[in-house]
Amino acid sequence: MATYRSVFDAAELRAQLNDAGINTKFMASIWKYVLQNPGCELDEIPDLPSSAYRLLRTKFKPFTSTVHSVFHSTDGVTTKLLFKLQNGAFVEAVIMTYDTRLGKYGGKPRLGGPRSTLCISSQVGCKMGCKFCATGTMGFKNNLTSGEIVEQLVHASLLTNIRNVVFMGMGEPLNNYTALVEAIRVMTGSPFQLSPKRITVSTVGIIHAINKLYSDLPGLNLAVSLHAPVQEIRCQIMPSARAFPLEKLMTALQTYQKNSQQKIFIEYIMLDGMNDEEQHAHRLGKLLETFQVVVNLIPFNPIGSSSQFRTSSDQKVSDFQKILRGTYNIRTTVRKQMGQDISGACGQLVVNLPDKRTRENTSLLTDIEDLRI
Repeated sequence: MATYRSVFDAAELRAQLNDAGINTKFMASIWKYVLQNPGCELDEIPDLPSSAYRLLRTKFKPFTSTVHSVFHSTDGVTTKLLFKLQNGAFVEAVIMTYDTRLGKYGGKPRLGGPRSTLCISSQVGCKMGCKFCATGTMGFKNNLTSGEIVEQLVHASLLTNIRNVVFMGMGEPLNNYTALVEAIRVMTGSPFQLSPKRITVSTVGIIHAINKLYSDLPGLNLAVSLHAPVQEIRCQIMPSARAFPLEKLMTALQTYQKNSQQKIFIEYIMLDGMNDEEQHAHRLGKLLETFQVVVNLIPFNPIGSSSQFRTSSDQKVSDFQKILRGTYNIRTTVRKQMGQDISGACGQLVVNLPDKRTRENTSLLTDIEDLRI
């Protein structure tokens, strides 16, 4: 059976158009038409050179993935999408609805209203094996193509207007570096026109890729899954940390921040008795006090009854936050959990088929990208 490439796979589309002597300026109009007419055949796209139609028909499809299932959380603000890929594998993405009116800007209430952030997957499974993360239990299956990454945004955009994209779904984005960079370049170009400031890439700390990221994708938000202030604890909960020593990672982040002049988001999952004591807060504060960061404390989401970790108490999370804020003047937030009932919360993405849920209207939340201001 012939394997088609996604029309959103920019490198392949560009190469094929170049080989056929067709101007690559038509790429944006092809994408725009498919976005506006998701059920279309590529033959229907108007105003292309005649040679382009045969090329598109024989090599490409508007979509190589399909939306297999949509799960709505009872929290009323979280929707999980399950996509079936051309190779039969499944990946997940999560839409989270936030309210830009929450929080303050320059001491005054914000303008705006509800809009959505899309949490995107970059791989089927993950090699990193973090012990608190459900995706890690799947092992690594394969990298997504840049087209399969972009298609998650296209499918989600048909349900709601996506303003922000976070690469915090299945997989380690920087382990699929070439496809990641290409997908983000498509998202920030015509017709998507997402601002790089509205895109966040989360990594466990792949040092050599962090060193390249700023020159390849300036203006992007970087989030680092730190999860412990010392190398020994990091290695216990994140086996991949052995390859990326904390000292070298912090040096890479220093260089990244110097080049980008942007805040770095630090993700820190709160594990009871493991990394949530006052001494850990002080170690983390000292580690980060020379950086411009926002620390995002994430309550642990248990992944089944066999989990070796427990969720930190609200009091411990609050005490931890007070130390970082009060002693070290580090901006610190606590992530509100969303979509736990549909396994759509942080660390819960693993391909399974939960029961479909209904939506109930509840209050909207403030969003990570808005913390930059």
